[in-house]
Amino acid sequence: MSAANTVVENGGRVVLLDKSSFCGGNSTKATSGINGAGTKTQKAKGIPDNAEIFTQDTLKGGAKKPELAKLLCDNSAADVDWLVDIFNLDLSLLARLGGHSQPRTHRGKERFPGMTITYALIQMLEKVAEKTDLARIITKAKVFKLVTEGNVCVGCVYEKGGQNFQEFGPVILASGGFGADFTQDSLLAKYRPDLLHLPTTNGEHCTGDGIKMGEAIGAKTIDLEWVQVHPTGLVKPDDADAKIKFLAAEALRGVGGIILNAEGNRFCNELGRRDYVTGEMWKSKPPFRLCLNKAASDEIIWHCKHYTGRGVMKYYSSGEDLAKDMGVPLSVIEKAHEEHFQAAKKTETDPDGGPFPAYPSGKCWDE
Repeated sequence: MSAANTVVENGGRVVLLDKSSFCGGNSTKATSGINGAGTKTQKAKGIPDNAEIFTQDTLKGGAKKPELAKLLCDNSAADVDWLVDIFNLDLSLLARLGGHSQPRTHRGKERFPGMTITYALIQMLEKVAEKTDLARIITKAKVFKLVTEGNVCVGCVYEKGGQNFQEFGPVILASGGFGADFTQDSLLAKYRPDLLHLPTTNGEHCTGDGIKMGEAIGAKTIDLEWVQVHPTGLVKPDDADAKIKFLAAEALRGVGGIILNAEGNRFCNELGRRDYVTGEMWKSKPPFRLCLNKAASDEIIWHCKHYTGRGVMKYYSSGEDLAKDMGVPLSVIEKAHEEHFQAAKKTETDPDGGPFPAYPSGKCWDE
C-alpha cells in the first residue's frame, strides 16, 4: 500500500493485487507501533535520536547486510513523517521497545497502530481508484507467475474466479514471508525445519508466494533462515495447543509489563531483543505470565480490553489473587516487582544497570 500510494503521488498508474479477500496482510495486526529515528514527533519531545543510533542498535542483532540496515534506518524518519503529514495519522505516543536505546516506536492514542496505519493507506488508494484511472485494487487475485522478457520482469499472471489474467508493467513484490506454510515442501521446512513444531501468529496468507516466484526467474534471496521466534504469543487457556496464536504487543512490555515464570520469578530483561528474551524462556520454567500493574495497563488500556475480550488476558484485583492462581507465595511476586522497580530506578542513571543484560506468554514465531 505504501508503494502503491507513492506511485500515485508521483503521477504513475498502479494495479494492486491481493490474494486475500481484503487488503492489509500482517501489518493490520501490528499492535506496538512503527519505528522511526529523528522524526518530528521525537524532536518535539526532545528525544536525541537519529539514524546513526538506530543503525547501531539494529546492527547489534548481527545483520549480514549492514547497507540494508542503514537504508532502513536512514529512511525511517521520513517514512513516519510521511504517514503523519500525508495521511493525517496520530503517531504522537512514543515507547522504547526491545533492542532500542531510544524511545522510537510511534503509535497513536487509539486502537492498534498497524490497523490505523494500513486502513489509512488503503482508504487513500481506494479514493484514488474510485475517482480516477490511476489506481485499481483487485482482491482474491492470486499471482502465481512473473512474466519476463530476457532478464527483465515485465508483468505477472494471476488467477481470479477460476480464470487467469495478465498485467504488464514493472512489478513490486510486497507479499510478506512464509511463516504460515507448514507443508513439507515449504520454505520453512527448507530453511528452518526446527521451527515447524511451533505455533504462529501469521495470517494464513503468509506462504512465501512472492519469494518462490522471484526464485523461479532467477532472483536471489538472503537471510531466509532468519525466522523470528517471538516470545509473546498469548495462550488461550481452553485451547492451549492452537497452531495459530494471538501476538501480544511488544508495547505491553514497553509500558512496564514484566514476565514471570511458573515459580513467580523474573528471568530476563523484558526490554531485551526478542531472540534474547526467547532464549531465556527456553532456559526457564513455563507457563509464563506477562503481568501489568495498573499504571502500565492504564497506559495501554485499549490493548488490555481487546485481549481480555479475546480471553487471553485476565484482570486480578490484587497481587494476592494472582499469586493464588499461580500457586506461588505472594512474597515471591512482591520480590520480583521490587527488584524490577529498583532496576528501573538504577537504569535512569546507569543505562547498562539492572540485574539482566541491557539489551513475555508462550513462544511463537512471527516471521
